[in-house]
Amino acid sequence: MADRYCTDGFVLVGEAVPDAILEIRYYSTYNFVGERIDGYEEPCALLTREAAAALKMVSDDMRAQGYRLIIYDAYRPQRAVDHFVRWAEDLGAVSMKPVFYPDVDKSELFSRGFIARRSGHSRGSTVDLTLLDEKTGQALDMGGAFDFFDERSHPDFTGDLTPRQIGNRMLLRSAMLRRGFRPLSTEWWHFTLENEPFPGTYFDFPVQRL
Repeated sequence: MADRYCTDGFVLVGEAVPDAILEIRYYSTYNFVGERIDGYEEPCALLTREAAAALKMVSDDMRAQGYRLIIYDAYRPQRAVDHFVRWAEDLGAVSMKPVFYPDVDKSELFSRGFIARRSGHSRGSTVDLTLLDEKTGQALDMGGAFDFFDERSHPDFTGDLTPRQIGNRMLLRSAMLRRGFRPLSTEWWHFTLENEPFPGTYFDFPVQRL
């Protein structure tokens, strides 16, 4: 079994996928907690070498079509997941509710699957991302924001989405599936490498330059 505190097998996304734009939300205060998350020591992103290589192919595919990847999160240490759990159990900490979960009572975050005690991100081969249109310089309209706790975040949600918003989601999904990533049924931005190298290890080293 891998040493959960060892960075062997991991690379910096900024070096492996140089065209990607890093917008590491958990290093900032603009996230559903409203503060920097434990374990995010630098505004960088890490992935296993295999996941980064596959993501580089996605990036190349998208650049050829006029898009760039925006990375919100990649490897996430277990200590960050623990931070999410502590926050979710503190029902009075609701400063970011209007932005990220306006229609969900915080007491329901666990039961509805928005917060969990383990995350596939901690295995190192999962990435949260969207696409930027190089012509406009703007992120594509996906009909819902990253980390928005609501059913409209489900990839197959149609509801009041426009054909363009649905098409944008499918563009991202198709690009990721083509290069060996599998989607998550509840988050349009979340993908995991199908053949991830550490399927049973939840790492806990901090996010920082290697």
